[in-house]
Amino acid sequence: MTAAPLQEIAEEDRLRAEFYDFLGRLLAAPPDGALLERMAALRGDESDLGQAVQAMARVARVTRPEAAEREFTALFIGLGRGELLPYASYYLTGFLNEKPLAQLRQDMAARRITRAPNVYEPEDNIASLMEMMAGMILGRFGAPVPLADQRMFWNRHIGPWSGHFFSDLEAAEASVLYASVGTAGRLFTEIEREGFRMSAE
Repeated sequence: MTAAPLQEIAEEDRLRAEFYDFLGRLLAAPPDGALLERMAALRGDESDLGQAVQAMARVARVTRPEAAEREFTALFIGLGRGELLPYASYYLTGFLNEKPLAQLRQDMAARRITRAPNVYEPEDNIASLMEMMAGMILGRFGAPVPLADQRMFWNRHIGPWSGHFFSDLEAAEASVLYASVGTAGRLFTEIEREGFRMSAE
């Protein structure tokens, strides 16, 4: 299915989707030189998230692609496993491939969201969930998803654990560039949580 025309989506929602996409890209694979350059050029406002974006840009300016790749490997791949296991099942149950993954697959099927054929990671990894949220907002899986349905998906699959994950990413021993990504992700999660809470009132 084709995405809905972007002009049908509010500017605020486009910005939300862009940030979800940005986080998803950084959490799916290490940034290459082009993405590091884009990160280095980012500007933030005086908000907490804006300050976190500026901090991320400062770190990106002094990070080479080889260093970013080593950091990503240490955090998420490692020898046997990385320092962090970025999966909903692990954070919510202590084990991989548990009930949260099964529930996510049911919700994905209901929304006609399918895993890309070249992706072998369980669908409940943080990068995939960020991409799914962006896709729902922008209408990549059909029509843009109403806010109430976004809230339901977020409350089920992202809200219960993503803040904890991003805090762990901030504090991880291997994190340098990704410590700043963790801060931005944690603050963005807090903004989304409050936005969804207010929309439910």
